[in-house]
Amino acid sequence: MGLLARFFRKTPKRNKDTGTALERYAKSFLHAIDGIIYCLRYEHNMIIILAATIFAISLGLIVDISNFEWLFIIFICGAIAATEMINSAIESVVDLVTTEFHPLAKIAKDTASSATLILCIVAFVGAIIIFIPKIMEFM
Repeated sequence: MGLLARFFRKTPKRNKDTGTALERYAKSFLHAIDGIIYCLRYEHNMIIILAATIFAISLGLIVDISNFEWLFIIFICGAIAATEMINSAIESVVDLVTTEFHPLAKIAKDTASSATLILCIVAFVGAIIIFIPKIMEFM
């Protein structure tokens, strides 16, 4: 089958593909908001991430960081939150498949959570590079 034929072939629609395009976008947006609300309510790490984000933004406003530094702070805070949500999704899927201990389930959960940890370490190092010199100026 040629490339164009593959692209234009009739594929079955998923159940969520009902309604107008605008209705589908609205539903997708609301489902994403539901995911954020779930994580804020039930994933304790999201509260820590939110508090750290508020702290970093507040400190950035106080010490007047540059536009480039703002880009780093905004990106890394968003990346950490997104990675934590992906981690939560992976853990939920693993729990859906098995609630019993399994070494592969442990690997999936541990490596997903380590992705968030790595970004947190990068954020911490970046925060030191950005904020320590600015705080030293105040002293």
